[in-house]
Amino acid sequence: MDENLLDERDAARRVDDVTAALDRLAGTFTEEEALPVVLQRVCQQVVHAVPDAELASITLLRDGDPYTATSTCDSAHHIDQAQYKAGQGPCLEAARTGELQRVKVAEAAQQWPEFAAAAAESAVLGYLSAPLFVDSEYHGSLNLYDTGGNSFGALDGALLDLYTTAAEAALRSTRRHQTARETMEQLRTALTSRAVIDQAKGILMALHRIPADDAFALLVKASQEQNLKLREVAQDFLDTALAAPDRP
Repeated sequence: MDENLLDERDAARRVDDVTAALDRLAGTFTEEEALPVVLQRVCQQVVHAVPDAELASITLLRDGDPYTATSTCDSAHHIDQAQYKAGQGPCLEAARTGELQRVKVAEAAQQWPEFAAAAAESAVLGYLSAPLFVDSEYHGSLNLYDTGGNSFGALDGALLDLYTTAAEAALRSTRRHQTARETMEQLRTALTSRAVIDQAKGILMALHRIPADDAFALLVKASQEQNLKLREVAQDFLDTALAAPDRP
């Protein structure tokens, strides 16, 4: 059979694989899920999108310091850790430069000798890392490791780039909904706190026949003395006042 025809069929199969992986990711994605859950799903699905990948992980940077948010196995996590300890390697290069890294193990030994020495006992023969950017807080790289000896070709890099672009869209949507939920919760808490404080002020004003500012000052003073939040002091006061027996 014509070798070019085989290459075309292999390319078509790989494109079908990444399409199927994206369909699975989209089919199981829900906006109500927490970001770590979606990150884990992205990591699990990517090994189906790029057939030569046996191991996968996601590296994120927190204040410039890398950590593995999720991985398909301990081996991938250990390889990540070797890079973090050495301060060099494909996942860090992708995260910091924003450029895809496709490197064979021999090339890694020349480019990142300290990391390569630390990872020498692993069975990894090729590295493929794509920059992953959700927002300023969540960014890093999506990392693939080949232990089967096929190494990663240019097509694998293109497939990972395609998959990462789609995954970023899903993660950004999750992040937006998470931020919205957090904002709503903060507003709900603020409104509840305001109501509790206003009720406590009202009781103090009635008991001591003092204006609102003086009642609020009493709550603030108690908060400082007891080293408690203003809302907690107000709630404790309300609980005590409501639990007290009615006066004759």
